[in-house]
Amino acid sequence: MSDDRNGDPQPHHASRIEARVHHAVSRQLVRRGWVPTVVPYVGYGGAGWARVLARIVLAPPGRPVEDVEDERGWRRFFTPWSGGVPVRLTLGTHTHDTVSRPDGYVDARVSHDLDPGWTAATLQVGEGEPVESPLRIVGPDTRLGLLSDIDDTVIVTMLPRPLVAFRNAFLVMESARRPVPGMAELYRQVLDAHEDVFVVYLSTGAWNIAAPLTRFLARHGYPPGPLLLTDWGPTQTGWFRSGQSHKRTELRRLFADLPELRWLLVGDDGQHDPSLYAEAAAESPASVVAVAIRQLTLTQQVVGHGAVGPSDDLAATGERAPTVAAPDGFGLRDELRRRGLI
Repeated sequence: MSDDRNGDPQPHHASRIEARVHHAVSRQLVRRGWVPTVVPYVGYGGAGWARVLARIVLAPPGRPVEDVEDERGWRRFFTPWSGGVPVRLTLGTHTHDTVSRPDGYVDARVSHDLDPGWTAATLQVGEGEPVESPLRIVGPDTRLGLLSDIDDTVIVTMLPRPLVAFRNAFLVMESARRPVPGMAELYRQVLDAHEDVFVVYLSTGAWNIAAPLTRFLARHGYPPGPLLLTDWGPTQTGWFRSGQSHKRTELRRLFADLPELRWLLVGDDGQHDPSLYAEAAAESPASVVAVAIRQLTLTQQVVGHGAVGPSDDLAATGERAPTVAAPDGFGLRDELRRRGLI
């Protein structure tokens, strides 16, 4: 249904309901003294620019940001956000003013004079305490990027997709999740073989679980890097966001932001990674050095996705970029080594 005044489609009814509920809850919390608080995410950048990522949420005054990030279970998904909030960003000697989006997120590309490597931006709302937002600034000598999917690629999922978000939100602590065998070892060997690799984790998972995912990756020896996740809940057009669209958009942005890098793209064959990576390699052949696909078992395919993944997706990927496939990280490591890629 369209708005007759301007021809733009009206928001999906689920989005309108969410907005009304959020407005009512936020108004009550503000009356109780809750204030906008910064929840930082890991950003990245290059020479002179950085992409700063965060969300502004409502929290009781004086509550440490670590407690807000560390909400457990369902509370992670029902933390009230705060849109339209002025935020001051400081990166080295550069200061920028921005405003949180209506959904509370901050995704700002700004200038800086920071040195390459791991550093941080400082975010401040009003007179609140400044909060550091980690940044990885890619240096001029970096030539390889490693982009990794998360579910079924570094974390064993083995659940039907509709239940994955429910499990992550309500049932499973990050300490109870299992890593895919050999994947952390594979990533460490890639870092050993190449100087100063830039690592990124791209997933259709929700920003709400960024903190436990970061802890999971660190606990199991995965190299640190930004997590590029998506929002949880209804959109302007439906109940859920398109995971494929999110991954496609972020791949294109990474290629454009860091044109000097060539990427090793790592995913699994349970959903759309092979076809998305084939598409990325076709659009930007100079940006993709290789593709590594973790092959799920027949049981994992059927339980997790209701069907066996199409083999032609993997074949199409192989036509666009050097492609290896194996059931775990150890097999992928051996295949990449055999192809001279590590």
